[in-house]
Parts: sequence; structure tokens; C-alpha cells
Amino acid sequence: MGQAGRWLPALAALFYGALAALVLLGVRDVLLVYEENRCSMTYMYEYPEYLKIKLPKKTARRYPAYELYLYGEGNYAKENKNLLLTGIPVLFLPGNAGSYKQVRSLGSIALRKAEDVDFKYHFNFFSVNFNEELVALYGGSLQRQTKFVHECIKVILKLYKDREFAPSSVAIVGHSMGGLVARALLTLKNFKPELINLLITQATPHVAPVMPLDKYLTDFYTAVNNHWILKAQELRNLTTLSVAGGFRDYQVRSGLAFLPRSSQHDSALSVVSSAVPRAWASTDHLSIVWCKELILATIRAFFDLIDENTRQITEDPKKRMSVLNHHFVRHPAKMFEENPEAFTELTGTFTWITVKASKWTYSVYNDSDGKYFTFPLASHRKSYSHVYCENTLLDTSSWIYGCMNSNSPMCLEATDLSWRAELLPTTKVVMLKLQDHPSLSHIVIQVPPTVGNKYTLDCEFFKEDSRTVQIPVTHLFSFGLSSSKILLNSTGLLYNVQLQHFNRIYQAFKIYIESHCQSLKERKPSVYRLHIPWSHEDSIIVAKVPSLTEISAKLHIAQPQNDSRVPELNIYSSSDCHYEVILKTSLLQVLGQMIRFHAGALPVYIVSNILLTYGGQLSKLVSTGQCSDFSLELVRTAKPYKVEPLISIVVFLQGFNWFREIWESLSLPEVDAAVLSSRDAWFPLVSLILFLFGTGIAYWSGVFFSTSLRLFSSLWLTLMRPPVLQKDKLITPRRLCGALSLALVSWTTCGALAVVIVYLQYLFKVIKLHVNVKAEQNTLNGDSGDSKEASKNSSIHTVKNRSSMDSISEATQSLSNSTIVEAVNSLKMHVTILNLFTWIVLLNLPSLIYWLKNLRYNVRLDPDPCRSTAIIITCILEILMNSRTSEVKTSKLLKIAAKVPLPLSVAMLAFGRMHLYKVPDFVTFSLLLHVLCCIV
Repeated sequence: MGQAGRWLPALAALFYGALAALVLLGVRDVLLVYEENRCSMTYMYEYPEYLKIKLPKKTARRYPAYELYLYGEGNYAKENKNLLLTGIPVLFLPGNAGSYKQVRSLGSIALRKAEDVDFKYHFNFFSVNFNEELVALYGGSLQRQTKFVHECIKVILKLYKDREFAPSSVAIVGHSMGGLVARALLTLKNFKPELINLLITQATPHVAPVMPLDKYLTDFYTAVNNHWILKAQELRNLTTLSVAGGFRDYQVRSGLAFLPRSSQHDSALSVVSSAVPRAWASTDHLSIVWCKELILATIRAFFDLIDENTRQITEDPKKRMSVLNHHFVRHPAKMFEENPEAFTELTGTFTWITVKASKWTYSVYNDSDGKYFTFPLASHRKSYSHVYCENTLLDTSSWIYGCMNSNSPMCLEATDLSWRAELLPTTKVVMLKLQDHPSLSHIVIQVPPTVGNKYTLDCEFFKEDSRTVQIPVTHLFSFGLSSSKILLNSTGLLYNVQLQHFNRIYQAFKIYIESHCQSLKERKPSVYRLHIPWSHEDSIIVAKVPSLTEISAKLHIAQPQNDSRVPELNIYSSSDCHYEVILKTSLLQVLGQMIRFHAGALPVYIVSNILLTYGGQLSKLVSTGQCSDFSLELVRTAKPYKVEPLISIVVFLQGFNWFREIWESLSLPEVDAAVLSSRDAWFPLVSLILFLFGTGIAYWSGVFFSTSLRLFSSLWLTLMRPPVLQKDKLITPRRLCGALSLALVSWTTCGALAVVIVYLQYLFKVIKLHVNVKAEQNTLNGDSGDSKEASKNSSIHTVKNRSSMDSISEATQSLSNSTIVEAVNSLKMHVTILNLFTWIVLLNLPSLIYWLKNLRYNVRLDPDPCRSTAIIITCILEILMNSRTSEVKTSKLLKIAAKVPLPLSVAMLAFGRMHLYKVPDFVTFSLLLHVLCCIV
């Protein structure tokens, strides 16, 4: 038994070290393991200038920290200094800690595009200065920002008053939280929805806040999303595009950037930047505002949205959605046309060549004669189901046509099938299902005269079944030890590999594609596309042939319940190559997905574990009168089976109407775990794993905390004389004045400031107590050694004198030992309380940072999310930091105080995972009971 006791701490350290290591591996996967940056930087050809727009006095006085600017460059900036604007207004809204100068990429490229069309149309880009406020961490200013933007829109539209083509609405581009502020405009009572007709958001977390750190933030989200759901029909005239950054954006995961499905309609679109045609690149949270490929797609869309009659963005919502789909979803390698002609005349002195083969390749270079290659379909309809063609000439001209019921291989009039094509990084492709085109008799491919252009055309007829292969993905818990493998032996141009049972956000795989080719000739590269059918989050990779390519397969959004479609790996291949596809579960990426989706809830699990440990220490005081060490008590008490089953039972019962009615009648809040479980059936298991992760982090944070205290105390003892260990009074007039002063600081300035002050004060007290204990122990050890030395030289004294001296020494030593033991117990308790309090400080820190950044505008943070909590907790800690375990052990309330942390821990996990700001309240209640134990 003793041997097992000696091994237990080492085994615990090893186990919790492994858990902490898994968390670190998941964090590493999110922060470091992603594709390289494939975005080009945007540059200004002339020096950017920002003209400050004068606001009405009332608006400027009400919002002193905010400003409105007009972007310009060179001559364009000079011409607009008098604000005689004639363009189309676009308003850019920066996000969390964002700058109004981030508009320069959009403004500069739009200016260059306007120059290309001789300023027939042009855009005026405005930008709002929000003073780089941290609105993702503090929601108290979101409503203020929204109202200011409303005032800006009215000011902007007044600038165009009495112009020939005066706009009646403003297009908005919002980055990060700026996109949410734009959506919130619709919730204002006096806002006219017709003031906005187009909204483009970049990496905006629409679904929920990344870190729900205060009530104002979550309430703002609830108000915005509920309004968009209830008023969905009324918002049809507003076209909304949300662009997410993909896996490079670890600040806002792309799943949050998809507009909530319940608020989506036929005028809303959500895409990931990796799926945007001509961009095909994942962007991080900041590069999404300057990624050249993405900005070009946005500006091209803006110009295609212009109505020639009004010289403004079109009022037709169908055209707006058609343009956005053209540039952000499926680009046919054609210039946008609102109503392309149904038929096209095939003219010119081109040579007509009939091709009867089922597979055809043609390469051309410096051919002065144009050609029409015609493919009769009658002979292929019985044997094949599809026709697929690809063209490596990436211009925007038409190239493939369909002849309607023509008996001749030549036709003068044909339907333009180029609109059904799709642009890929190295080719443009079209695939037609023959059954869907019964009236087509021929397919015609046009090869125009070329000078210096070398390109290749390929066509083939095939049966869909022969090119569709199903591969079951490996199990989530296979840990990469097993794999699925297929070999594509046929010499086709296209393969569709269906990834069966790939539908959960926690699934993550590595797909290896190895290409083997028969000859050594130069080939066009292969294109691999991971296609997710229920959302626009495809990723595309271009690979040389032959090669071994690794693809990461993971989801931003889980498969909806009513959707049975299967993700596919599309392989656009070389005709003389074979492909081997190997799929394995990636444990590191699975961990990364868990961290990506639930890192914001980890503080709740960590504090829950520390709270359980704190309750265990109080229980030890009740049973043994001694306070156990933090790490040992965490091993004993922080068990998931004490917490998770209770929450699972509540979630299960909430599936019954009678229980929900009782729950609602008691005015209890919605259980976060129930919401998360309804979204994801795997969540109970994930929650268990997250609890263990929280245990590992709590264990090592405790070790780090204790080690840091020892280092500080050693440094103190080295530099200064240690103070005398003495017992202080619990409550003194001086401490009451200190508590009142901190409460006044909370009320008049910022609650988080008072919390940080009392934290530093508490930390100093604990370090001082640690120094006292260490000094007393050193003194006692020294005295013990001296008494042994003295006993050797005292043989000449009488037995009576010797026994008298020993009894006095033993009494003194016993008194010193009991004092030190009491101090050590108190120190252990204070270390745990300080550990709990550290997380309260961290959760309240964002509002302090926000207050410091805005101190020049207002001394008082209003609204303050932690003012009331700060007033209570400062009073509690002023008493607790001077308490001893001897005062607590005799309290009648100690048994209650020892039992309360467990239900509080359960409640914290039930209600705090989506509402982090509730965590300090649970901790504060537990510490309040501790204070009462010191008094009663």
C-alpha cells in the first residue's frame, strides 16, 4: 500500500502530462498546420489618402471616438477634396481592433478597375474609424457602433444630394465584427432597410461570438440573429454574401462565418475563400482584407452589379445573386452576362472536322486556321451517360456549343454550352449528362486561330458508374493505424471518389494521392478538388504529375440531418496516368478539430476541475482538520463521473415536454449542453474528453503556480529579511477602508481594474505567507540541530536541570510545529483560491484592456460587464486573504461550504460553456460561503 502511494504522484503527473500534451498538439494543429499563404499582396500605385468627413455636431459630440473617412489616391483624392462625389458609395466597417485604413485594398483596386473603363463607372469607398475597439472581447460598444454607422450612412447619402445619379442606398463591406455591426443595422427601430441593398462580410462570426466573455456580447448576437430569422421575408431585398477564411483563419473558424441556416433565404450566400473561383486560397483573419485574388473577385462583382440606367448597384435581387454566384461559387470562364443569348451563330471560314471516337485529344500551337470539331451524340447515347471536355486556354471566349436536332455535322446556329463550364486553376471543364439534353444532336468545339498560344483540348464519353468509386473513410478511433485504399487503373480524364460516412466535424483524414504515368512526356498538372456538397467549402490542390500529394480532409460544417449527399474527391487527371488513393485518420487533426470548435469552452472545464479540488480540500478540513495539497486533491476529486452524468440526465430529460415545461416555469436558463448536443450527437463524448483536457491543464497550471510561488519566496528570502510569522485579525478598519476603496474604484472606473488590484494584493499576501512558512521551517530545522549539539556538551549538568530544559524546549518546539502546520494548511488553501481567482481575472481582463484603450474618452466604463461581480469579490477577497484554516475548521457552515463546489461545478458546465461570463459568478458564490465560514 505504501509502495502504491509513492508511485501515485508520478503516475498522476504522467497521465495529466499526456492530457496536457494532447491539448498542445491540438493547439499546434490549429495555429501552425495549414496550407501556405497563396494570396498575393495588394499594392497602391499612388500614395493612399484618407479624407476625414465632417459629421454633424450632434453626432460628433455623441460619438467622440468615432470618425468617417473617404479613401483616395493621387489625382482622384485631389478631385474629391471638395466632396463633389459622383460615384457609387461603398462603406467599409473594420472589425475587432481593426483600422479604417484596411479599406485601401478595396479602394485601390476599384480605382484601377474604374480607370480601365475610363471612369464610366466608379466607386467611392468610405471607411469608419472605430478607434480599434476590442468588440470581439467586449460587447458593450457594439450597439453604439451600430448607431454610429446608421448616422454615417445618412451623412454619405447627403453628399450625393442633387447629383444626376444620386444613390438611395449604400453597399457595405464588413470585416470581422464589422459585418455583424452591419447586420445589426436592421435591428434599429428607425433604420430603413432600403438604405442597404448589398452586404459583403469577410471572416465575420455570424453564428455566435468566438469567446462569449460578457452578457452584452451574447445578447447582441441573440438580438441580431433572432431579428434576421423573424424578418427573413422582409430582408429578401438585401443581398448578403459571407466569405470565410478557411483553416488559415484560426481566430474565427469558418463554421461561425456561415450565416445561420434559419435566417438564410434565396438572397444570402456563404462561401469559404478556398472555394472562391480564381482565388482558391485560404486566408488568415487579417489577410482576407488584402488578399489580391479575393479582392479582385469582390471588385469584379461590384462592377458587374452596376445598372447602366441608374449608374448605381442594381435594385434587382435576382441579378445580384446571379453575379455573386458567378464570381464566388461557379465561374464559367466567361464575362458575366445577365441574359446570355440562347443561340449563337457559328460563323467564319472554319474547317469542320467530325470526331467519332469516344476519347479525343487535340493540342494546338500557332495554328492560323480555325476549326470546328463536331461530335455526333447519336452513336454515343446508348453506350455512355456523360460527356466531359476540358480546355487549357483560360480566356473568356466561348468554346463549346450544342447543335439542336441537326442531321448535318455542320450547324449554323447552336446553343452556347460554355456557360455550363467551370473554371479550375489550370483548365476549364464542362460535364454534360446526355439524358438531360435529348434535343442535342452534336457537340461542337471551336478552336480559333492562334498565334503564340499553346493549349490542349480533351474530350471523352463515359459511363458515370465507371468513373465513380466509393471509399469508406477510416474510423475516428483508428488513430491512423488502418487505412482505406483504392487504385484507379483506367485512363480517364475525371474520377469521382466518394468519401462514405464523412459527415462529422471531428473527423479528419490525410488523403495521399500517388500518380504513376506510363511515359515520361511533359503533362499538364492534375487538379484535386475536395467537394463538400452541403456547403461552399471546397478546397482545390494543383499537383505535378507524377507525384505524391497529401490532402487534409476535414469539415467546417457538419452534414445537415436532411441531407444525404456524400463528399467527393474529384480527380481531374492526365489520360495516361494511374492513381492510387490512400486515406487514413489523422489523430493530430482530430485533436485540432476539437480545439478549433471548443477551445472557447476550455476555461469552463479548467475552472470546474479547480472548483472540485477546492471542495475536496474543504472536505479534508472537515474530516481530518488538515488541508491537502492541490495536486493530490485534484487527483482524488476531479473526476468526470461526478459531473458529466448529471448533465447528461438533464439533457435527456429536456427531450420530454413535461420536463421542459417545469424547467421553464422555474425560469431556469437554457442548458448550454442541451443546445450543443442538439447540434452534434457526438458532443457528450467530446465533453468528456474536454473535461479530461481541463483536468490536465488544471493539474499543470497548479504545478506551475506552486513552483512560481516557491521561486518568488526564495528570491524574497535571498534579497530581504523575512517577516515574523504572526496571526492577523480577520477584519480591521484599515481593511474595511481598502475594500470600500476598491468598491469605489469598481463603481467609478472599471470593475476589472479593482479585480486586478485585489488579485495583486492577494498574490503579495500569499507570497509573503510562503516566505514566512519557509523561514520558520528553516529556523526550526536550525534550532533542532543546535539542540542536538548542545545535548552532547551538557553531560556535566544534573539530571533535574537537563529534564527541565528538555521540557521547555519540547514545549517551544511543539508550539512552533503547530504554528507552522497551521500556516502550511492556510497556504495550501490560499494557493487554490488564488488559482481560481486567476481564471476570474483572465476572463475579466478584456474589459480592462478595452477601458485602458478608451480612457482618454471616458474614465468610467459604461456599460461594465463585471462591475457588480467586482464589488462583491473585492470585499470577499479582502477578508479571505487574511483568513486561516483554524478559523474555518470550527465553523458550522464548513460542511455546507465543502459540498457546494460539486453542484456549482455541474451548474458551471451546464450553463457556462456558451456563456463564459457566468463562470465568475459560480466561483464568487463558493468563495462567499468560505468567507461566512471564517465569520460564523
